[in-house]
Amino acid sequence: MDLRFTDEENAFREDVRRFIAENLPADIAAKARDGREIGKDGMVRWTRILNRKGWSVPHWPVAFGGTGWTPVEEYIFQDEMQLAPAPQVLPFGHNMVAPVIYTFGNDAQKTKYLPRIANLDDWWCQGFSEPGAGSDLASLKTTAKRDGDAYVVNGQKTWTTLGQHADWIFCLVRTD
Repeated sequence: MDLRFTDEENAFREDVRRFIAENLPADIAAKARDGREIGKDGMVRWTRILNRKGWSVPHWPVAFGGTGWTPVEEYIFQDEMQLAPAPQVLPFGHNMVAPVIYTFGNDAQKTKYLPRIANLDDWWCQGFSEPGAGSDLASLKTTAKRDGDAYVVNGQKTWTTLGQHADWIFCLVRTD
């Protein structure tokens, strides 16, 4: 097995490196390099730059905005993002919510949510942990009761990472 990158993969790496060098805003790069908080505005700006290039959701199916890259190309992209250093896209909407929508959602949901997630127009957070239960998901007390075409959610969530910036929350709740 030959583990060396091909000439095409090395050229791809150079393209990614050049794009990041030319497009990553200096203030965001400095914060990432120094380990400082990027902040909501910085994360939104960088995600939108990536999205304009078609690179904010490379792992999604092409039909929904993914790149169609090979696993090696995805690795190279992530490697160059780390080396830059450039902030990674937020995982909540991009990696947790969107796959559920593009796999199980109807066409209206896909049309409404997926472009907004890819562009970080909507910031998602996760609501799993609860007071007194922490991450013991078997102890969930938050409920969701059907009320017509909707659910009424009652309960509390805590430790919602970056929840202060969120427009939406996806959470685990008890139904019947």
